[in-house]
Amino acid sequence: MDTGLYIALLNPTIALALGAAFLVLWTYQRHRPYLAVLGFSYCVSALGFLLQYFTLPIGMSLTKLVSNICFTFAGCCLSGAIVARYGRKVPFVGIGVLAGGGLASFCWFLFVAPDLTWRVLAMNFGFGGISLLVAAELRPVRNNGPTEKILFVLSLLSGLNFFVRTLIVVIAHGPFTSYDGFYGSSYWTTALLSHALLSLLIALCLFTAAALDVMKALKAETYTDPLSGLLNRRGFEERAEFLLQRCAAAKFPVALVLADLDHFKALNDVHGHAAGDRVIADFAAKLRTAAGARGAAGRIGGEEFAVVLPLTDLAAARLFAEAVRTLYSAGGVDGLPPGTKVTASFGVAARSGEEALQPLMRRADEALYKAKKNGRDSVRLSYERPETLFVPEPSWTG
Repeated sequence: MDTGLYIALLNPTIALALGAAFLVLWTYQRHRPYLAVLGFSYCVSALGFLLQYFTLPIGMSLTKLVSNICFTFAGCCLSGAIVARYGRKVPFVGIGVLAGGGLASFCWFLFVAPDLTWRVLAMNFGFGGISLLVAAELRPVRNNGPTEKILFVLSLLSGLNFFVRTLIVVIAHGPFTSYDGFYGSSYWTTALLSHALLSLLIALCLFTAAALDVMKALKAETYTDPLSGLLNRRGFEERAEFLLQRCAAAKFPVALVLADLDHFKALNDVHGHAAGDRVIADFAAKLRTAAGARGAAGRIGGEEFAVVLPLTDLAAARLFAEAVRTLYSAGGVDGLPPGTKVTASFGVAARSGEEALQPLMRRADEALYKAKKNGRDSVRLSYERPETLFVPEPSWTG
C-alpha cells in the first residue's frame, strides 16, 4: 500500500472513530441530541473522504458529486450542532445559503463548465463561509468559558484554512486540469492534514464540553432539591456564604427570609403526600419567581424555605416576604379541593455588621417562630443585633 493511500485513509479513520465516540456518548446522554448530530456528521464526512479516493460504479463525476454532498451535509450538521450546544439559535438560512451555493457552483463546474480548480475553490469557499458564520455565532459566548473560547478560535482558524490555504496552494501550484496526480498534490496533502488536525481539535474541545456538562449536571444534582427545584440545604448554605462575602466586601446590605408552610402536616394527613408535594412545588415556584436571579432560594427542611436577598435592607426584605405571603395565600394549588387555603409564615432578618450566616439564620428563625406563634400567615422581623460576648458587670459587694 502506497503512502498516498495511507494519507487518504487517515481522515476517514479519524472521522469514523470520532463519530462512533460521539454516538456512544449520546447513548448515555439522550437529552443532548447535539451529540448524535455530531456523531452522524463525522460518520458522513468519513464516507465523503472515502469516495474521494475510491470510485463507485456510477462513474467518477457522480462519485465526486456524492462525495461533496456528504461533505456539505456533514459540514452543515457539525456547524449546527456546535451552535446549538451553546444555546444559540442555529442560522439555518445562512448555513443553507453558503452550503447550497458552494454545492451548486461545484455542480456547475463539474457538468456545465468542467474546471477542477474552480470546483476546489467553490467547495472550500462555501465551507470557509460556514466556519466564519459559526465563529460569528460563538462570538457572544466566547468568554463564558475555555471551551467556548477555544471553539471560537478554531472556527476562525477553520475559516482561514479554507480561504487562505486554498488560495495560496492554488496560486502556487495550480491550476488543476484533471484528477491525474491531484491526490498527490500539495493541495490535497495540506487539505487532508489540516482537516485531520482541526477535526481532532474541535472534537476534543466538544468532548471536553460534554464532560463539563456532565460534571455540571452532577453538581446540580448534589446541590438541588429534586421536588422543589430549589437549592437543598447544603447548596443554599454554600451560595448564601458566597453572597454574604460578596456583600461584605462591597459594603452592601443583605437580608435573609425564612418561610414555613402553615399546618403542612395536617394537609398531608388529610389530602395525602402527593398533594403535599404539589404544595411544596407550587410554593417553591412562587418563591423562585419572586427572588429572581439576584437572590438565592433553597428548601432547607421538609416544609421550610430560605431566601438570601443581596442589596436588600430589612424594610425591602419585609416587602418581599409580604408580597410572597399575599400572593400565596390568595391563590389555590392545583390538585387540592376548591376553597382549600394554604398559607405560609415568614421570619425576616437583615445582616448587621459582619454577621455570619448561622447567627443570621438563627435570628430569622426566631422571627419565624413568633409568626407561627402569633396566628401564622404573617411576617415577623428580627430587630436584634448579632450575638455578642457576655461580659458580667463588676460586683461592688464586699
